Amino acid sequence: MIHLFINALAASAGGGITYVRNVLPQFALRDDVRVTVLLSSALRAQLANSGQVSIIEQDAPGGVAARFWFEQWRLPVLIRKARANVLLSTGNFALWNSPVPQILLSRNALYISRDFQRDLRSRGDYKIWLDTELKAEFARWSIRQADVTVAPSRAFANQLRDWTGVEVTAIHHGFDAESFFADQTPLPEAARRALDASDGALRLLFVSHYNYYRNFETLIRALALLRDRLAPRRVCLMLTCKLRSDSNPGSYRADSAAHLVKQLGLAESVIELGSIPYCLLHHVYRACDIYVTAAYAESFSHPLVEAMSSGLPIAAANTEVHREICGESALFFPPMSPTALADQICRFVQDEELARKSSAKGLLRSRDFTWKQHVQELLDLAQSSFAETIAKQMQELV
Repeated sequence: MIHLFINALAASAGGGITYVRNVLPQFALRDDVRVTVLLSSALRAQLANSGQVSIIEQDAPGGVAARFWFEQWRLPVLIRKARANVLLSTGNFALWNSPVPQILLSRNALYISRDFQRDLRSRGDYKIWLDTELKAEFARWSIRQADVTVAPSRAFANQLRDWTGVEVTAIHHGFDAESFFADQTPLPEAARRALDASDGALRLLFVSHYNYYRNFETLIRALALLRDRLAPRRVCLMLTCKLRSDSNPGSYRADSAAHLVKQLGLAESVIELGSIPYCLLHHVYRACDIYVTAAYAESFSHPLVEAMSSGLPIAAANTEVHREICGESALFFPPMSPTALADQICRFVQDEELARKSSAKGLLRSRDFTWKQHVQELLDLAQSSFAETIAKQMQELV
């Protein structure tokens, strides 16, 4: 039985939390692996105990540099104490001198996105620009340091290879439809009222907290075009966030997006649902008509799989990652073109058969992503890395 140590200290929001929530139950179901996981107190409160999974609770200092050096000092001690065989680092940064073979999960596309760098400079947000540059150097070094680096898509793995010169393994993230649709608790009252107020409208959905690289502004500009093209039918853009800087994680400023909504006269068309508990998100997907994303930097994109599983046609920015995840189930458009996005949405509206086929293809495609398969492929890598280490040690003894 292999003993896997998972460093999940960096899982604090979005995809990181989604990842840990889904992989730990899969590990808990197996009898061929023991898992020790290091995570924050906030995330610990959201996870149930399991006989196969031991949890170490630890709050690391804030800031990437402080957390990095904390992990370099503290993590080897915990790994040795747990007597683990392999380290799985989930937060983009590797351990300098791991006492066991190390698998690094790299899933932040911002470190290598030129579009993101240009976006930050155009906004004058040099603080985030410098912070991203610093993190990128840590991430590049980490990929070269790890025994194996894993990316959540082949497209992103290829980008990392070109960036670092190191071969990167692609293992798709998973999806658990049974779990995703299980909770039948109604949406919070405020969210239900907002959905009810848009009854009869064409509901476009985008699931994300506010940030720059998800390109909210293109969605908003496309909405203004659709308002005119599809009149008198009302069109609404449903957001699972608030366009206020203090209502989103990170330091992204939402003021420009909020101003754009006001400038274009879309206050009644942009429905800010706010953060929706993950277990209740399926209600929102199934209340909407089309899923849209103009994100220009992604490494996987869980909401695309959730939307496909919910039966929604998808209009997505034309990126290699989006094409890989959606396959033939979506319509694509240049990420910075509101006009092209509006065109694709109009195609769905005007051609019900096209929308139906997109929905059916997406439902089938969503079944290709399973956490069970993801965990199996990770364990295969872990066992292979551990076996290679033992072989080297035996050879050195001879």
